[in-house]
Amino acid sequence: MGHLTATDLTDDPNWDERVWRQPGANIYAARRWGEYKRRVGWEVRRIAVLGSDGQALAYAQYQRRRCGLGHVVLAQGCPVLTRAGALRAEAVFRAFLDHLGLRRFDLLGVNYQQFQRPEAVLALLGHGFAPIVTARMHTLELDLTQGPDRLRDRMEGRWRDVLRAAEANPDLDTVLLTEPAARLAAFDTFSRFYADLKRRKGFRNTLDTAAYRDLAAADPHLLFLEVRERGEPILVRIVHRAAERWTDFYVASNERAKATGAGRLAVWRLIEWAREEGCRILDLGGIDPFGNPGVYEFKRGLCRDVVTANPLWLFSRTRLLRRAVTGFLAAR
Repeated sequence: MGHLTATDLTDDPNWDERVWRQPGANIYAARRWGEYKRRVGWEVRRIAVLGSDGQALAYAQYQRRRCGLGHVVLAQGCPVLTRAGALRAEAVFRAFLDHLGLRRFDLLGVNYQQFQRPEAVLALLGHGFAPIVTARMHTLELDLTQGPDRLRDRMEGRWRDVLRAAEANPDLDTVLLTEPAARLAAFDTFSRFYADLKRRKGFRNTLDTAAYRDLAAADPHLLFLEVRERGEPILVRIVHRAAERWTDFYVASNERAKATGAGRLAVWRLIEWAREEGCRILDLGGIDPFGNPGVYEFKRGLCRDVVTANPLWLFSRTRLLRRAVTGFLAAR
């Protein structure tokens, strides 16, 4: 079948164009996400796996940083297999591992972030990766091929009533932001709401809003939705758009949003826009019924179609290290 090689494309200006032509393309494999991770302390590299004829079989953006005696390497949303690469997935992953040159105390994690393909799963299993699934690795998925009447019928009664009241409220406007300056302003509003939410709720999150601000605002694969009350922003929703799957990425709001039902109105407008663009699945962005019951109850009022999220696949050349980390993560 010929020898596969990995070539470095870290500085290739056409990286995003290459990736977004492929099935399974997603924001985590794109340059702006890689730049964000670089800003928060990771070394980021981008490679293509090529066949002996020079044909691209996969694209992978991976992150590396030192941890103890070794390194942690993380591949999010990738390797993205091309159509030709899907037929040679096991060889692609072998070339990827060879390129990484993992040492005894290095640990590799692959997380497809819901963009996993069956060919990749078989290759991961074939190379001894261990899948980790925890209680938090679940989400709700809304089937958008259903008509709007069916989607409304499946809502909980209270959810539907609050939505109806918000739709009838003349003080509320839902705006889809496309201009760069407006998106930057919306991200700043989101950052303020998000910081206040973290203080009130007492939760932690790894998102560094200052590092991600300009990258998110300039990303064409992120949708910015703002709900305003009498012209004043009260909620900002940021959505990851891929070909057939949209994901509720980040959302933050103030107290007026809860009082007016702005959250429900924003989700419904998002559903309408997604269906217009031919999106088939809306991922509600994960659930944590035990740790975050309030957000869970909000999402469950719209949809109860729970699915197990893609696992974190772990690999180490040292079997004991892999078992130890696997056991620790599975117990969380």
